[in-house]
Amino acid sequence: MPDCALSGQEIQQFRRDLLAWFAVHQRSLPWRETRDPYRIWVSEIMLQQTRVATVIPYYQRFLERFPDFRALASASEPELLGHWAGLGYYYRARNMQEAARLMQERGGFPAAYQKIRDLPGVGDYTAAAISSIAFNLPHAALDGNVLRVLSRVLDERTNIASSMGRQRFAALAQGMLDTEHPGAFNQAMMELGAIVCLPKNPQCLLCPIAQLCRARASGMHNELPMKAVRAAIVQEQRVVFWIEKEGAVLLWQRPPTARLMPGFWELPEVIHLPSATPGAKLASFRHGITFHSYSFEVREAAAPADIGECRWVALTQLDQLPASTVVKKARRSMSHVNSARLRTMG
Repeated sequence: MPDCALSGQEIQQFRRDLLAWFAVHQRSLPWRETRDPYRIWVSEIMLQQTRVATVIPYYQRFLERFPDFRALASASEPELLGHWAGLGYYYRARNMQEAARLMQERGGFPAAYQKIRDLPGVGDYTAAAISSIAFNLPHAALDGNVLRVLSRVLDERTNIASSMGRQRFAALAQGMLDTEHPGAFNQAMMELGAIVCLPKNPQCLLCPIAQLCRARASGMHNELPMKAVRAAIVQEQRVVFWIEKEGAVLLWQRPPTARLMPGFWELPEVIHLPSATPGAKLASFRHGITFHSYSFEVREAAAPADIGECRWVALTQLDQLPASTVVKKARRSMSHVNSARLRTMG
């Protein structure tokens, strides 16, 4: 372990106090009720870049339909994406299915850290979380919550966004790990960062290891962790057509080789229907993806004679198809527009 602000005795105290706190104060989450590696894996993949409250209902519905890797491996892609729709970052679902098919070929879920790490879509953190929680293997899980806790407890000012910083914190996390209870310890570290050691205004008076926290003693707890300046948000305006006829709407499908959201259905823009003339504005909404903020206008248009690669899709089928969030937001907006029209006519 690299130079550490805590002594060996303090590290032992840190482990004891943290685990005692976690045993009493941990949130009741469905994936904490199992040691099944498949279910833990599903939760960890869903939790990548997605909030806990959002994941819970998706997790439960996903496992009802795909209770094991065999069910996931044999699912059709539209059905898989339909159950994932709303979580975003759809490459995660495709990687999971690829991994499930590898498990089917190899006869089960891998039980060794490196074999878990080698699965599509699994990185260092996910492999450490699964292997420690499901198999009690001594690997420290390092996510954003753990980075924040470590940087504050140790008053460690290395930039967490740098390659050197990640390596240093990985070594520090491994040195702090309770190797007798690695799964509980990893979850406790993440829980502490999620509900007490918050990014802003950490709840130090509620923290079980506040007396050991070097950043609190130095007054740096609100300044840590140190990280690079975030990239600026890119603003973009887009116009999409809502062209409806006889209970169907005109959509186009992203090709299976597309870099983003392959296979998903989208509303057409001028580039898809160059002969269409934008009509009245029907609705507008905002949609954010990573560092992009989109402002969408939904406009009506007459269906052109040549619809190109677009297709008529029955509105009743949209819930069964992998439709993009933009399509879903536009559909909700159109429901409000149609309701307003009916009230006006009445």
